[in-house]
Amino acid sequence: MPTASLALTLPLAAVLLVVAGLAGSMGLRARSGSLTRDGRMGVRTPASLASDESFGVANRIAAPVALGAAVIAAVLAVLLLVLPLSAAAALICFVVGLAAAFALLVTAGVLGDRAARHVPIPARQPAASGAGCGGCGCGGGGCSKLTRNSSTAADPA
Repeated sequence: MPTASLALTLPLAAVLLVVAGLAGSMGLRARSGSLTRDGRMGVRTPASLASDESFGVANRIAAPVALGAAVIAAVLAVLLLVLPLSAAAALICFVVGLAAAFALLVTAGVLGDRAARHVPIPARQPAASGAGCGGCGCGGGGCSKLTRNSSTAADPA
């Protein structure tokens, strides 16, 4: 049985190692909590991007599954280089490894998104206007009456 040449197995293993490196980096950074919403890595859904807390929860939930994807991609990359596989078997191993890694990464994203949906969204604070009103929309000087009354109560004059 002829084995696959290095010209075939090296690029396939390199692709799997790149996927393993990216997934592993994301998993480790998510587990440690060093991912930020500003970056490009992590679970990036509307629910996870709603707040820093939901982003952290989503990525902590997704981290173990992403690390699993990294392990699978790395192991299959090593197997491609070590085992005497035919060209067809090498391609099949590559496709299976890549599909498994991407399936796990999608699963990690879905699990993270579900977890982020259970984190309460923080209430938005109204924008302050120049008239001393907090922007609550009470109109008719409702906020200014409260402000005036509280300031006159504090002033003895």
